[in-house]
Amino acid sequence: MAFALNNETVTKTYGRWAPVYDVVFGAIFDRARQAAVAASEEVGGRILEVGVGTGISLGYYSEPSRVWGIDLSEPMLSNARKRVYEQRMTHVEGLSIMDAERLDFPNASFDVIMAQYVVNTVPHPDVALDEFARVVRPGGEIILVNRVGADAGPRYMVERLLSPVAHRLGWRSEFPWDRFSAWLDRHKDIRLIERRPMPPFGHFSLIRFGKVVPGPGASRVDSRNSAAYAQTRRVEA
Repeated sequence: MAFALNNETVTKTYGRWAPVYDVVFGAIFDRARQAAVAASEEVGGRILEVGVGTGISLGYYSEPSRVWGIDLSEPMLSNARKRVYEQRMTHVEGLSIMDAERLDFPNASFDVIMAQYVVNTVPHPDVALDEFARVVRPGGEIILVNRVGADAGPRYMVERLLSPVAHRLGWRSEFPWDRFSAWLDRHKDIRLIERRPMPPFGHFSLIRFGKVVPGPGASRVDSRNSAAYAQTRRVEA
């Protein structure tokens, strides 16, 4: 039986997760969360965090960053608002209910689009990625922490078997790298910068995509960070 994700089921599922999300997922994903924020701040500027959830990442940003967070779940976002208020996070520009597949921002609005554990939870991942590419400026980055499924072998079979359970919990257990590769093939202005395994067990990856600066020097992602990009590598999960 196929289980299709849609906004209604995702919203209901994460509404149920909201009271316990930080307890269940706080420690286990903390290293990846900090790595994603650090990568975002290497670029700096205005950062859109898609799927900000309870705002658990917001305290890791430094003051020069300007962060806008969005989420589809009002209960999750309510926790984020409380966290921002209580901790006086002046670097947070705003928090909004918004669909990752329909971002209500003009083109090239942000220096960084950061999404943790989001792409494999939305109904149409390619549509969300297209929106990320639209609202990031040339020279900016799309930074993801995402589950990357196996392409074959025993883990692939386990992921397929667990798929119905994962859908009920609000995400996809099977999400092979080929889905990202196919998306990159359609976006000639987007380059893979880095793919780095993240805990737990390397089943997740920190993924960095750069949007190419058009015109002279178009092979560079951003002239301000050319030295950093010269060290770019792809690390297989």
